[in-house]
Parts: sequence; C-alpha cells; structure tokens
Amino acid sequence: MSDKELDEVREKDTDEADVSENDFPIPPPTFEFLTLSIKTQTEMSLGLYHFGEEKDRPKPNLRVAQHSIDVLAMLAEKTKGNLSIEEQRLIENSLTELRFRYVQVAKDVAARQQQQAEK
Repeated sequence: MSDKELDEVREKDTDEADVSENDFPIPPPTFEFLTLSIKTQTEMSLGLYHFGEEKDRPKPNLRVAQHSIDVLAMLAEKTKGNLSIEEQRLIENSLTELRFRYVQVAKDVAARQQQQAEK
C-alpha cells in the first residue's frame, strides 16, 4: 500500500469515527513517544505501575521486562548516529534507569522467594 493510499484510508477512518467529548487526541508517532511507550511497558512489567487495589497487584514479570529492555537497547544500537541529542539522551537515560530498576526488582523478588522458602 502506498503512502497516498494509507493517508486516504486514515482520512476515511477519521471522518467516519464517532468523536465524542471523551475521546482524546492520539499523539504523533515520534521517536520520543516510541521510547517512552517501551519504557512504560517495561516499568509495568516490573510492577512499578499498578492500577487498582494493592491486593490485585500482579507479580513482576522479569522475563518480559528483560525482553523490553533488550528491545530498547536494540533500538538504541540501530539508531545510533541518527538521533538528535535530545533523542539520544532520552533513550540512554531510559535504558540506564530501567536497568537499575530491573536489578532492584530482581533483588526484591529473590529476597521474597528466600523468605517464603524459609517459612
């Protein structure tokens, strides 16, 4: 499908959509948005964000979190030299923060497992 055809489909979808007061604008597809989306997904996998009651909090999924970190690292590597200074800082800082948080959560999970084994 060409870009022109894709744009026509998007326009048609937008025209036909029922837009209500509760609809919100979709952010533009930027590198920053992609980076922050992957970062947020990773933080959710680590159990850092939870919506609902504390008793319903899911356990951290370290395997999925590690995969998301690896995806972000691959993206950083593949885009090296093609990013603005702000984009480069964003992805590098996100990776540093996520790796640090991953280690913290992994230690907490291991400590909880050891406490349960001792009981």
